[in-house]
Amino acid sequence: MIDRGAMERIRIGTRGSQLALWQAGFVEAELKRNFPDISFEQVIVKTEGDRDQSSSLASIGGLGVFTKAIEVALLDRTVDIAVHSLKDLPSKMTEGLALGSVPPRGPVEDVLVTEDGRSLLELCHGAAVATGSIRRRSQLLARRPDLEIKDLRGNIDTRLRKLRNENLDAIVIAKAALVRLGLDQVSYYTFSTEEMIPGVGQGAIGVQIREGDEQTKEIVERLDHAATHRAVLAERAFLHRLDSGCQFPVGARAKVESHSIVIIGFVGSEDGRTSFIERHQGDEDAVERTGIELAEKFIACGALELLGQYRKE
Repeated sequence: MIDRGAMERIRIGTRGSQLALWQAGFVEAELKRNFPDISFEQVIVKTEGDRDQSSSLASIGGLGVFTKAIEVALLDRTVDIAVHSLKDLPSKMTEGLALGSVPPRGPVEDVLVTEDGRSLLELCHGAAVATGSIRRRSQLLARRPDLEIKDLRGNIDTRLRKLRNENLDAIVIAKAALVRLGLDQVSYYTFSTEEMIPGVGQGAIGVQIREGDEQTKEIVERLDHAATHRAVLAERAFLHRLDSGCQFPVGARAKVESHSIVIIGFVGSEDGRTSFIERHQGDEDAVERTGIELAEKFIACGALELLGQYRKE
């Protein structure tokens, strides 16, 4: 039972990027709608990934570069909840914290942004394509080994500006960012989730709380979308079993269908020459086990050996 007198204000920890603020604003608006007597305040926390926007994500640590500072603020009680792009949240939850809710998922697909919306196959031979994701790099080169892949960092506006100003033929980003920010003027081709298997948790928002904070848990659970939550738990279990992270060439997409959870996964090499793609289906009440069982299929194919090189690096 929520003690409304004890919950007068909730501070929402978020990054300061345009997309992060949209996500925090969405969560705040939904909470206000459900709890009009509680006041909400957004607290912007600068993360390592925000401070260094020139280095590759792998070179500055990769794991948790967009989330760790916000998690510290949550543990220090500087904020009461944290709002993350779920794909940035490491698959192993930080001790003392929990995933309180996952709102309905946005678009999960990746998109190829060009000046005229052409597809990957329509790009000229040797086209320069930029992405900040090793997962996308691997899948791009698997389909088009002739491409010149360049690194891409920065917020959405910065990335779109680089497309125009740095002699790039295309960039690859998440469709959810364009949709949520209302960037209707941008021309792009949407990859199907078979063409480009998304990142784990892509398109989903994670609302993180302190473990054992039952009052806050009961409040944020009002935003939870059960099917989305189950899907991302399966994806994150898959990633965790592979002992991997968001800066590894790993992807997964899970969906609840009838009373089952269906998940497709990807592991590849950075140069695109090696790719493993597997599917698995399990009971919707055993989503994490289904994700783990999919990972075991990859392990049997030698995926851990492939991923081992990225851990060494």
